[in-house]
Amino acid sequence: MNLEEMKRCKKEKGYTYVKMSELSGVPLGTIQKIFNGETESPRYDTLKALEDIFMEPDQVREAAYAYDVDRQGSYTIEDYYQIPDEQRVELIDGYFYDMTAPVPLHQLIAGEVHRQIANFILDEGGDCIPFISPIDVQLDCDEKTMVQPDVIILCDRDKMNNKNIYGAPEFVMEVLSPSTRRKDCLKKLDKYENAGVKEYWIVDPDKKKLLAYFFEEDLMPTIYGLEGEVPLKLYGGKLSIRMEHIAKWVAEREKSVETQD
Repeated sequence: MNLEEMKRCKKEKGYTYVKMSELSGVPLGTIQKIFNGETESPRYDTLKALEDIFMEPDQVREAAYAYDVDRQGSYTIEDYYQIPDEQRVELIDGYFYDMTAPVPLHQLIAGEVHRQIANFILDEGGDCIPFISPIDVQLDCDEKTMVQPDVIILCDRDKMNNKNIYGAPEFVMEVLSPSTRRKDCLKKLDKYENAGVKEYWIVDPDKKKLLAYFFEEDLMPTIYGLEGEVPLKLYGGKLSIRMEHIAKWVAEREKSVETQD
């Protein structure tokens, strides 16, 4: 994560320099000099400490529902359903993770991919159903995990009940944001693969990349740029997602950030 990305994350999270110093252990004066441009070549370990406060998923903070930090790791689906509706979280292996409201670009990307998938399925017929977040997925069919992927394709309708999706969908896509990058690229990658998801896409607007995992063939992803078309292996290449609108929105966001700076 470069300095410009950190500045954007700082703004999105509403962090003050004092808060960043408390979370990272980096002296307040050092942070101010780095962000004000007075320090041209900050030390690697200093930048890494600052990066970590943005990369680490936020655990749920105490709000209308009483959260106990000592219980992290032992929360269950029952606890999940007691959380106020206005507070979005995911439950992964007994840990709660806060889900901040997605930014407009995030929603544009997820909506565009979902639209193209839905149009294809409507035209071609078949039993598969596309969903866009928020949709609860009880991924492991246990009492410790409930996730809300950005886009999924479910082909086994027996996994759909009145509350949620019970089990792994065939396809999952996540759009990265600074606060979810580590969770989506590491923790969820492992969870989705082990649960039986066949295809997992990670869209990274900041790096203008799309990582496509097809677990039945290879553990390493195929990496695409955000241009042209990207095929879904789930459909044997019959469905390819056109990326031109997404590329345009990413470029517009980039220009907007440059103007604000």
